[in-house]
Amino acid sequence: MQITQIEAVPILVPLKDGMFTKTSHGEHVHSPYVIVRVHTDEGFVGLGEATVSPRWSGETSPGSVAILNGLIGPALAGEDPTQISRLRRKMESLIRLNPFTKAAVEMALWDLKGKAAGLPVYELLGGKVRDEMPIRWVVGSLDVQRAVDLAGQFLDRGARCLKIKVGHDIDQDFERVRAVRKLAGPDLPITVDANCGWSVQQASQMVRRLRELQVLFIEQPIPTADMAQLAALRQQTDIPIMADESAFNLQDAWHLTAQRAVDIISVYPGKNGGIQATLEITNVAKAAGIACSMGSNLELGIGTAAMLHLGIAVPTIASEIYPGDFIGPLYHQSDMLKTPLSLGPAAARVPEGPGLGVELDEEQLEKYRDRSGQARGIGSVTEITFEG
Repeated sequence: MQITQIEAVPILVPLKDGMFTKTSHGEHVHSPYVIVRVHTDEGFVGLGEATVSPRWSGETSPGSVAILNGLIGPALAGEDPTQISRLRRKMESLIRLNPFTKAAVEMALWDLKGKAAGLPVYELLGGKVRDEMPIRWVVGSLDVQRAVDLAGQFLDRGARCLKIKVGHDIDQDFERVRAVRKLAGPDLPITVDANCGWSVQQASQMVRRLRELQVLFIEQPIPTADMAQLAALRQQTDIPIMADESAFNLQDAWHLTAQRAVDIISVYPGKNGGIQATLEITNVAKAAGIACSMGSNLELGIGTAAMLHLGIAVPTIASEIYPGDFIGPLYHQSDMLKTPLSLGPAAARVPEGPGLGVELDEEQLEKYRDRSGQARGIGSVTEITFEG
């Protein structure tokens, strides 16, 4: 089997009414992503998804398309798509950064390998270690009443874990978390995510104040520049600290574990640069005795499917303890799939078909195809950070 073409389709998918989210990075109201199709001479087509964001990884939809058409596509033409490790190395030699773009191609290669073998990707990763993955629903950094209203909607649907975005004014942050805790009751797990929004001094105050609210963990409380500061903050609290923006690649994971800077590492294939890259990071975490949790960049159906195959097969991605962000399709007007994924409200299940187990909806692809040719990733979308 040989690759004949790598096709990049830019799309622009709005979020559902009332489902936009807000973080310390900005608001997310629609998603300028790229769908990738890897075509082969045997008729198999692998699917991938690049959930690009300029403020998150420095990538835009037009930039991703240019890299796929001008660099990666020509370099991989004629190659055997099942040789994932070698092709991943080839992509790394072409371009140093752009993890979400490279991840889209790599997940399409896994999809092809599974389809050719007649096996789900999770079987290629070693098989299931769990049957389902608890998920957490995200409440943006909204005013208190709006946050409570949205949390109430999620709880009414059957949500069993909530994630509250913080990272602005610390008093407002605290009131938002306290109000949602009061609504949810004392037993429902609640996490908070500052998206680098607190200073070290603010974070030191908040880890003390949040203790009374029984927070499950605090995600990325301070900026990424100094891991020693993150390690020092961890020593101030018994609330687990999670790294996200601090943990893009394998080297980041090594530094975090070597400095004992965090209790949990957020992983997902887009941010990490592919499924294999996520596996490498989880192995570093495992060796250090640190758990991982599945994050998100508010993926659509294909990207979420890749996350589900990892989450179901990797013991270190401990969704039973730290529920994951398997929810991106639920926030969008379309997931781009013919058959929706099984997502929640309390837990997610992996699709069972060969490869990623999903089929692209061609009508939805045409409906949401971005024909503008403009750099949608700059200006029109203020941020694509969801788990991050």
